[in-house]
Amino acid sequence: MDRHELAGWLRLALPGVGNEGARKLLAEFGLPANVLAQSRATLEASVGPSRARALLEPHEAFEPLLDRTMQWLEAQDAAEPRHILSLADSRYPPGLLQLPDPPLILYVTGEPPTPWPDGIAIVGSRNPTAQGASNAREFAACFARAGLTVVSGLALGVDGAAHEGALEGASPGHLATVAVVGTGLDRVYPKQHRDLAHRIAARGLIVSEYPIGTPPLAENFPKRNRLIAALTHGTVVVEAALQSGSLITAKLAAEQGKEVFAIPGSIHSPQSRGCHALIKQGAKLVETAQDVIEEMPLLAARTSHIAQAPASAKKKSTEGTQDAVLVAMGFDPVSLDALVARTGIGAAALQARLLELELAGEVARLAGGMFQRIATA
Repeated sequence: MDRHELAGWLRLALPGVGNEGARKLLAEFGLPANVLAQSRATLEASVGPSRARALLEPHEAFEPLLDRTMQWLEAQDAAEPRHILSLADSRYPPGLLQLPDPPLILYVTGEPPTPWPDGIAIVGSRNPTAQGASNAREFAACFARAGLTVVSGLALGVDGAAHEGALEGASPGHLATVAVVGTGLDRVYPKQHRDLAHRIAARGLIVSEYPIGTPPLAENFPKRNRLIAALTHGTVVVEAALQSGSLITAKLAAEQGKEVFAIPGSIHSPQSRGCHALIKQGAKLVETAQDVIEEMPLLAARTSHIAQAPASAKKKSTEGTQDAVLVAMGFDPVSLDALVARTGIGAAALQARLLELELAGEVARLAGGMFQRIATA
């Protein structure tokens, strides 16, 4: 996209014009160049005086935005290509065209696929339990091994674990994962995911509808969730509190006619209550990635199998089932004092055993001196 074409799309995308107004103009007059060639009177008759004025007399911040966007495009390299996809671009994801308000412009880091692959969304808490993070990673790896693209939001917690799992499970050349973000693509938010974002750009995509330079504004993140839902055939909620943004994604997916799945958890965990609420409302309870595939005939027909978990993970899980400390822990977070009472083992000896289990990846140490057993596939 050259500077002149980009300028036209950016002017249509200005806040004063609005998505609805821009789409009306495109429907009536065609591409932005044709829209901008119309007289003020014609534009006012179409979308009203205020929108016509915003389009024809852009704010003084417009030229710096155009410069900033061109600089971002021109700074790309072979490892992380950069693209701007307009509604008129043949590479624009067809799933987004089904939205009532598809973005006029998509900013993309990575190479857009043709056609877009089958996607599955994995979303959940920014502060998951150790088990929740493990579940997100394992489900994502299984989906990727089955040839699906995992879509999430690059947030801390479940999102990050899902992206990591997809990168681990995807075969070379497969679009492993798509991160839909709520900022401009000239920055990574949260900063802790800078390395992850680079790895996603190399083997997947980072996508945003927000202009270059957009900071992490709270109101943008719920809005971007509609894109996560629209790019996929279904949404898996791993863990979520009752007020979690993940429930927004699930609601949007349901409104779009997509399947919603929820992984159940402990009745004592606040992070499971959102999933349990979704199940009560009709979301499908799932325990494995295969459960998800089997519930969607379209994907089941295209996916012959889901690769099994690594043998080491299975062996570790089997070996741990008879361990007295693990049996006493159950799968809920538990304190050291409670474990002493349950097992009769002295605190010093128990701490030593918990450290061994932690190093083996079977137990996670939580905040507040709590411990939690981690189930493996």
